[in-house]
Parts: sequence; structure tokens; C-alpha cells
Amino acid sequence: MSAPRVVVAVPARLESARLPGKLLADIAGKPVLQHVLERCRQAQGLAAVVVCTDSDQVRSFAEGWGFPVLMTSPHCSSGSERLASVVAELVAAAGGGASDFDETLVINVQGDQPLLDPAIIEAMAAQFAQLQRPPVLTPVYPLTADKLHDPNVVKVLRARDGRAITFSRSALPHLRGVPPEQWAQHSTYWGHVGLYGYRADVLAGWAALPHSLLEDLEKLEQLRLIDAGIPLLTYEVAHDCLSVDTPEQLEQARTIARAELAGA
Repeated sequence: MSAPRVVVAVPARLESARLPGKLLADIAGKPVLQHVLERCRQAQGLAAVVVCTDSDQVRSFAEGWGFPVLMTSPHCSSGSERLASVVAELVAAAGGGASDFDETLVINVQGDQPLLDPAIIEAMAAQFAQLQRPPVLTPVYPLTADKLHDPNVVKVLRARDGRAITFSRSALPHLRGVPPEQWAQHSTYWGHVGLYGYRADVLAGWAALPHSLLEDLEKLEQLRLIDAGIPLLTYEVAHDCLSVDTPEQLEQARTIARAELAGA
């Protein structure tokens, strides 16, 4: 079997309900999105890092930083839908054609993760090759007790073989007869790092997936795949990557970035 083609695609929507314009917010002299793209480019073995956006402003910035851009509809409801709408172009950016969809890994990296560890991307590509091109891959990390009952932290319930059974903002599994503050003492809980590795043919079928009530209720796009019976395989990483969704998280990212620069 030939080596898979790997392309990182970063869906970049400028509007944000909780933190408008966050992708262009400054962290240590660079916009959030530029940090994300440059960290993606540090990962080894990629054919391309591509921005997918509906914003002419984002397009101008990204091209100025030296990254290719694909324009998408402003009506996409999720990052995955945005990538699915241009999946043929993403496969082409990876050097493939119509016959290479099942050999191409499209890694969806959120545009608001300025502290992303490139090793997570490399590990995803390695898992894709090792596991014989699974439909979808996504990283998980062990949760600490203080995050277990935070609804802003997405949890993953995993099967014995590493398959994701479901995702939720609630802690899973529920431990009957044990006070919630003690759950972390009795079981390993897994948090979800918001990256997805799609085999391109699976991403191409996104628009045909049936409506998911679970997705609507939890506001988690990956539940559309679970509902449709498409397996998501997980792999373990040491920690989460901070997503910038609030002013407080933006300041946290700035503090970490300053510390990294001071230690460089």
C-alpha cells in the first residue's frame, strides 16, 4: 500500500459569537490564525497547509503569510462542512486526483488553536497509515478532575479498541453510587482535542449524512458521524491544545506565548 497523502485544512470563519474577530487577534505580535498555520507547517510529512474561508480579509492575510486559500460558502454550518465543500480541491492540493480520495487524509485543524503542538498532526498521519486508512481519526487526552464536570470541555466515551462510542459535554461514564467529585478517582476520563482526520472519501459524503438530533442538542459536529454509524478512532496524546473562544482564553494564550518566547 502506498504512503497516504496528507493535507491540513484550516476552516477560518471570521465571525464568532463569543469572541468576534478572534482569528485576527494579536498574540505576541502575530494574529491567532497565523500562529495556527505556522505551527501546522512545522509538522513533517504534509503535502500542504490550506486555509478554507468565506472571508476576503482572511484570504488576503493568509496569502500574505504564504498559505494557499480556498474560498467557501458563508452558509457552512461547521468547519467539517466547510472542508467537505472543497474536498476535491484539498485532495488536489495533496497531489491527488479523483482516484485518490481513499488514500488521502484531510486533517481539520481549528483556526483558533494558536498553541497547537505539531506532533499531534504527525501522530495522526502515522495512525492513519498504521491503521490502514480508517474513516476518521481524532485525538483524546486524559482529563484532570477539575475539568471533569465543565460543560465547555468535550468528553469522549471510548470502547476497548479505542473507538469513540460518543462525545458529550457531560462526564461519561456516569458512576452510579459515587459522588461526582470522586469520579476521577475511579475511572479514566478522556477529553477531546478538536482535530479531525478525515479520509477524503468520508468527508466527500458529509452532505449526504442524515440530520442528527444529538448534534443539535450537544452542539458537537462529530455526533453527526456517530449517528450515521461512521466509526471515529481515537489516539492518545498527553494534553489538550488551548482553543481561544473567550477573552479570558485569549489572555491565557498571550501569557503562554510570552513565556515561550522568553524561554526561547
